[in-house]
Amino acid sequence: MYVAGDGSGDFNCNGSNDQVEINQALKYVAENPQFTTVHLKGPYTYVISDSIFIGNNTTVEGDPTAVIKLIDKASWPVDKPLITQMDSNEINGVTIKGFEINGNHDNNRDKENGYGFYNMIHFCNSTDIQVHDMYMHDGHGEGLKVERSYNVQFYNNTIYKTGHNALFAEGCQNLEVWNNNITIRTDCGLRVLNSNHVKFHDNVIDSFHHWSAGGSGILIEKTTGVVNDVEIYNNTIHDTYGPGIWLIGWLDSYPKEEAQNVHIFDNVFYNTGTNPNIDLVGGIITSGFYDTLIENNTFDGVYHAAIIHMLPTEIPIYPAEVRTSLSPTGTGHTTIVRNNIIVNTQKRKEDPEGTGYAVINYLPETYAFVLENNCLYNNSAGNYQNCTSNTDIYVDPLFINQSIHDYRLKPNSPCNGTGYT
Repeated sequence: MYVAGDGSGDFNCNGSNDQVEINQALKYVAENPQFTTVHLKGPYTYVISDSIFIGNNTTVEGDPTAVIKLIDKASWPVDKPLITQMDSNEINGVTIKGFEINGNHDNNRDKENGYGFYNMIHFCNSTDIQVHDMYMHDGHGEGLKVERSYNVQFYNNTIYKTGHNALFAEGCQNLEVWNNNITIRTDCGLRVLNSNHVKFHDNVIDSFHHWSAGGSGILIEKTTGVVNDVEIYNNTIHDTYGPGIWLIGWLDSYPKEEAQNVHIFDNVFYNTGTNPNIDLVGGIITSGFYDTLIENNTFDGVYHAAIIHMLPTEIPIYPAEVRTSLSPTGTGHTTIVRNNIIVNTQKRKEDPEGTGYAVINYLPETYAFVLENNCLYNNSAGNYQNCTSNTDIYVDPLFINQSIHDYRLKPNSPCNGTGYT
């Protein structure tokens, strides 16, 4: 079924309340199973004053010049998304691809960022969801929010200044996110809470630089669920306001098996942690997780330190519930750090004293690093705080062209076999 703004579609819009015709097309597809697809024709901007509702086993696609845009001064209530499911109980087999979503942030300034207003796409109790080849920008809330969902793929998207996370998955299983280009406005690029069997790879993440520009490139959070199968690899994370990656397990006591084995490898971090007003900055910050493996990553010019055991002194997470403490319980947390290259760490801008090391352990009584065969060089405060290594080396790694962030190693590098390859 074709939706158009020039009279050429099966359903035709006029630039006002365009969700009416789009929903008519989606309802027709839902009621006639011989049809599976609604196509938004461009060039055209479809202005919506209410939500768009998708049924099961449906593809919503569009020309790259087709734009869904939130109306000015929408005044919608909290948790009302631009695109969601017809059946509030469940949805399955949905693909959204190929067009643009404009959250029209600046013409809806009566609502705050990050409090559940105007999420672009929201599904719950869903299976087999794909969102790809989209341009999603200038929002108040999430780009894609999925809850209690299974088998979700999010790829080949450009996400620019959504109001919260580009993707937020809560209580989900089998999630793969790749080849996205994300600029953060507030909170994180990619965030999962109590989600497992997660792969984040081949994404590029940076931040919009503003006092409100939020936190980490990637946030892995555990409270009540099991988080023991997460892989983060081949990403480039740079110039984030907060840390490049933040792992945080907190709330009640939990068995080791519920928060372990996060694997972070073959990533590049540069200039992460630029926020001048918070201390929770760096390359990778972790607490509450066991047996995290961080290997073959390259860190250049990171603020504070490349890898840190640290508890937050503030509570900068989206206030979905009252959070009096983010401190985990338990002891024996070990992080294995091997075959990484860490160079040119800088002191953080907020409270810089004692920062600028390659690796810092602020929690030596309950947390330990195992440091093996890393290459450390020219870190402003030195290499270690409350940790040490017998196998690390301290030499220039000889990047091919550091000035343009080409961190491949020259053939004569003493660090061959380490860092991003």
